Amino acid sequence: MSSSSLFFKNAKIRLEQIRTHAILRNKLFLLTVVLPTVLSILYFGIIKSDVYVSESRFVVRSPERPVQTGLGAIIQGAGFARALDDTYSVHDYMLSRDALYSVNRSFDLRQAFSRKEADLFSRFNPLGIDNSFEALFLYYQHRVEINLNVSSSISTLRTRAFTATDSRELNELLLRRAEELINKLNERGRNDLIRYAQQEVNVAQQQLRKTALALSLFRNKNGVFDPVGQSALQLQQVAKLQDELIATKTQLAQVTAFTPESPQIPVLQQRVSAIQSEIDTETAKITGKSTGSDPSLTSKAVEYERLSLDRSFAEKQLAAAMASLEQARNEAQRKQLYLERIVQPNKPDIAIEPQRIRAILTTLAVGVVVWGILSMLFAGIREHHD
Repeated sequence: MSSSSLFFKNAKIRLEQIRTHAILRNKLFLLTVVLPTVLSILYFGIIKSDVYVSESRFVVRSPERPVQTGLGAIIQGAGFARALDDTYSVHDYMLSRDALYSVNRSFDLRQAFSRKEADLFSRFNPLGIDNSFEALFLYYQHRVEINLNVSSSISTLRTRAFTATDSRELNELLLRRAEELINKLNERGRNDLIRYAQQEVNVAQQQLRKTALALSLFRNKNGVFDPVGQSALQLQQVAKLQDELIATKTQLAQVTAFTPESPQIPVLQQRVSAIQSEIDTETAKITGKSTGSDPSLTSKAVEYERLSLDRSFAEKQLAAAMASLEQARNEAQRKQLYLERIVQPNKPDIAIEPQRIRAILTTLAVGVVVWGILSMLFAGIREHHD
């Protein structure tokens, strides 16, 4: 074979390879760029149904916590503060099964999410296979969106439906359920706080009644009202008798010294004996040296002091418990949470989703990127084989 024939043969083979590679690149471009873009145009331009988005904004606030910046500062000026922890609780509740169940009792979400306005790929349970509550819950989570602005503590609630009325109704019901949750939390916290304080008051009252009853039984059993006070009176009586005894003895000594034969001497001696006997009797009542069966006032005073101390302690305990109860009531009032609506749920006049142009352009851009990556990959493989 001549050199010219070999050259034309190689050129023909090379042209054939170039044509084959061009066909492959065109097919790859059709598969990765043209076809997805056309499908995207068909779906987002014709099939995909309109979605109406209703939006509302609210803040959960408490009167006891400080606020520093932004809208929170305005709220603080009104005597309230943000409650971030409780805000997250409200968010979790709105996305929970309980919220869905509560809303679904007054608003048929299955029907709202399965309207004829919705396309087959967007509606709930399009084939009628799974109409369960769990399936509805999974679908519901994609239709409700809650975002929190941490700097202002303002929460934004967005609900999506296939009609403007449904999206607004769902948003309104979720806000009402959140307000009911706040009220329940307030009521439960207030009841718990007051109930614990009231239990302390009840215990203190029972203890005071118990100590008062024990003291009353002691008085009835021993026939004394106040052994300590009675002992003081007995001591005063003994002191008076001793003074009288001293005066009588002095008079007896004087009469005996100046008139030994005086008839007053036996009378005075009997009087001294009588006074001394009375002093011994009264002293025995106090000290317990009497021979009778009743215990002395001193021994009674010990038990009386113990019972009086118990009653005094119970009275102070009841006073402290009553003060704690009043403080708990005031604290319960201060700890109330509030859900304040800043923006009411709107009824959209047009559907803002899906964003059709952006979705189509995104599909086109992704297809071009994939086509470029695959083209470079295949070119590298081809050069390796060559």
